[in-house]
Amino acid sequence: MTTDFTGVPAAKLADQSLISGLVIAAASAAGLNAAGSPVVRALPENVVAGLLMIDGCHLVAHAFPSRELLLLDILAGSQHDPQKAVDVFARRLGAREVRSEVRARG
Repeated sequence: MTTDFTGVPAAKLADQSLISGLVIAAASAAGLNAAGSPVVRALPENVVAGLLMIDGCHLVAHAFPSRELLLLDILAGSQHDPQKAVDVFARRLGAREVRSEVRARG
């Protein structure tokens, strides 16, 4: 599942601790088992990226504060509900718009 969150306050998107917490909470809500701690980094051009490896899959968030945009990619088995992870981000970010797309893989 890929999800775009637009119209998110820049201060939230620049907060590495918030992104890290959201990645963990979202994975838990969807019933995904983390294969370690999340990796969250500030990247060039004021981008914050968070990655959580989960059993056989991943959850990745890229935040662009200057564009008020967060891109979320969730690769998970069909036994999990990635919408629950999206809902965690939606509740905390207060995005103006949330657009998701599900794509079958494999």
